[in-house]
Amino acid sequence: MVKFVILKSVRSQAGFRELDHTADWELHAWAPDFPSLLEQVAWGMNTLSGLRLKLDQLVVRRFEVFGYDQESLLVKFLSELLYLQEQESLGFNEFKFTLKEGRLAVELYGNPILQQDKQIKAVTYHNLAVRQKKGGLEVNVVFDV
Repeated sequence: MVKFVILKSVRSQAGFRELDHTADWELHAWAPDFPSLLEQVAWGMNTLSGLRLKLDQLVVRRFEVFGYDQESLLVKFLSELLYLQEQESLGFNEFKFTLKEGRLAVELYGNPILQQDKQIKAVTYHNLAVRQKKGGLEVNVVFDV
């Protein structure tokens, strides 16, 4: 089953879709810039795992990750999200990013998890490459489930 989610404000400029993968889950995401791409991949990861949030309690978290390229920053960002899901039962659907010289500062807004259909074990580097395309960036991310 292929799922599509496209931001209403930018229609075809940003979104994600699930790709067929033999054992794990693969997500294709696109966006006009790197922060928007991170956001799309995070939303896609939430969608693939069937994450539903309790909307009665807003939670804010902050963290920083360091990386030598966009791929390492993406994996570290998503790994932090998975950690917060597993350890604190929190899910996030709004993000603010500050990117400077290999440092990604993230401010997250979300809620406690109400339900999660399937847990993602890890974000992989398998065939991971952030690619420049006309109008922005795209990436395929494989999740170990």
